Amino acid sequence: MRTIICEEPNRFVLTTTEVPVPKPGEALLQIRRIGICGTDYHAFKGNQPFFVYPRILGHELAATIVEVGANEQGLQAGDQVAVIPYLECGTCIACRRGKANCCTKMSVIGVHQDGGMREFMTVPVSHLVKADGLTLDQIATVECFSIGAHAVRRSGVEQGEFVLVIGAGPIGLGVMKFAKLAGARVIALDMNEERLAFCKQWGAADYTVNVLNNPVEQISEITGGDFPTVVLDATGNVKSMESALQYAAHGGTLVYVGLVKADITFSDPEFHKRELTLMGSRNASQADFQHVIASIRDGHIDTSAFITHRSSFEDMIAAFDTWLNPASGVIKAVVEL
Repeated sequence: MRTIICEEPNRFVLTTTEVPVPKPGEALLQIRRIGICGTDYHAFKGNQPFFVYPRILGHELAATIVEVGANEQGLQAGDQVAVIPYLECGTCIACRRGKANCCTKMSVIGVHQDGGMREFMTVPVSHLVKADGLTLDQIATVECFSIGAHAVRRSGVEQGEFVLVIGAGPIGLGVMKFAKLAGARVIALDMNEERLAFCKQWGAADYTVNVLNNPVEQISEITGGDFPTVVLDATGNVKSMESALQYAAHGGTLVYVGLVKADITFSDPEFHKRELTLMGSRNASQADFQHVIASIRDGHIDTSAFITHRSSFEDMIAAFDTWLNPASGVIKAVVEL
């Protein structure tokens, strides 16, 4: 089968590998769509934490079941599914407390083990979600949106709250969308005016602020001097993450959705005087996947406008460098098989 391997930073190789044989409890999948994520870009450039080479990337997957045994989910050959790529141990303290998304021995498909940039792969049946009524393109966005849905659910956003989302990339856009669905008044913060315009058009952000234009003053004015009670940083940028607390209301919540390969430092007096709740948000749960699938099925999320670039499997290596260039205007790129 055709397989693309990231041999080392900045080098993909198209090769041929054997079709895997499913073990008990696994299904054999035919990969139909691969969404390209910030994690893939970072891994390709050598900036992804917890990563070793060579690696088959790809964890935002739309697939068709080729072979599956009897299972409690009732999944059958021919079903179209989304893949939950976070493989937990099931026994650690996080797993025992129902927080498998932050398992102590987490192995993420396409990061810690080989992913979906190939024609066929095997995945535990427990990590497949049937996606009736969704197109392959829509299914390929489910994992990306689930990250945002999980962060919003974890933050406890309430109806009418001012919520600031920092970063207008794919994850940030998903955060905005699900904050809006939760009833929040959303402020989008970024430095790219085209992205900010997209936040209003696609993400239905109520307000947009350019970080290069007195953001503290603008956000204060928008919120009547109160500042947002929930701030979610989806940038994966050290400088942004370190400065994010200045936008949070006293008694508010700051959520780091993005991941950066660095230490984060900030002023303890500023943090303490606000009595902030500081959260990390990692991965997503099956409930988040189901919520996203239902939201797409019900027409709350326009995936056609979200997917801005695409390529065939054979052309992906050549296209990847262009997607890395912000000037390309890429929001979400999808690879078709």
